[in-house]
Amino acid sequence: MKQRIFALLLSVVSLAGASGVLPERASAQRGEKDYLSSVEAGKIRDAETTNDRIKLFLIFAEDRLTKFQYELDHPSSNKHVEMLNYLMNSYIGCVDDAADLIQLGLEKQDNIRQGIDLMATKSKDFLEILKKYSVGGPELDVYKDNLDDAVEGTEDALREAEKARKKAAPPPIRRKN
Repeated sequence: MKQRIFALLLSVVSLAGASGVLPERASAQRGEKDYLSSVEAGKIRDAETTNDRIKLFLIFAEDRLTKFQYELDHPSSNKHVEMLNYLMNSYIGCVDDAADLIQLGLEKQDNIRQGIDLMATKSKDFLEILKKYSVGGPELDVYKDNLDDAVEGTEDALREAEKARKKAAPPPIRRKN
């Protein structure tokens, strides 16, 4: 009887594992971002303030955009198209996460003025690069949809940063006595 129960349990677990139910659930519970390396995710996790996390996401976004430009200039022999699209999706994921953290910081009334200012300046720089490629970049048809999403997401992030500048708590005033 115990052997039958054990065999039944083993078959259920192996069937669930083979169908992908268990690994999917495990990754969903961790909440990992598929566009961040484990080192980058660790840096985000270890950052002490929301402001630091915003800065890290913007650094990672800039890194993805730089790698995208490099991949266009020096195409890899294999998976070139996939790499271009992956880098563009990773870029916009980082920018979106930084924008989400700005909203979270505003709700929690954290001091995120530096992160907001960095988002505003970096977004303008990012938009300039993205629009250059959307006008006449090499192999545009390969990554156009993702590029359009990136331009739209970056414009949204810039608008949110401008709104957040007005909403953010002012810096403390130091009084001389």
